[in-house]
This record gives sequence, structure tokens and C-alpha cells, in this order.
Amino acid sequence: MLSDREIAILEFERRWWLDTSAKNEHIRGEFGVDPVRYFQQLNRLIERPEALDFDPVLVRMLLRRRDEEL
Repeated sequence: MLSDREIAILEFERRWWLDTSAKNEHIRGEFGVDPVRYFQQLNRLIERPEALDFDPVLVRMLLRRRDEEL
């Protein structure tokens, strides 16, 4: 089961995957963490089956984008 914060992270990613211009500032404002910490949390989250069940298209896209950056 996903927490409210985890759902909020996924919903945030739905809005920001195309426009990253001010994303870091929005991360700080919305989640109260620095971007490095946020992306650590996001990477752990997208590995979970519950996240894939919640939004398979988004999670697959995030996994693909992450893997391309490696």
C-alpha cells in the first residue's frame, strides 16, 4: 500500500515529467526536501510493485528514463 506522500510524489511526477525548468524549487516547496533526497525517494518508490499498480504508464516511463541516464 502506498502512503499519501508516495502518492503525492507520483502525482507530482505526472505533472513535471515534460518540464523540469523549475522542478527543483517545487520539490523543495512541496516536499520540504532537497532534490537529491527527493530523487532517492522516487527511485526507491518506482521499484515497488504498488507504484506500478498505481500508475503503470508513469512508472514504466520513469524507470526507462532512469535507466537511460545510467
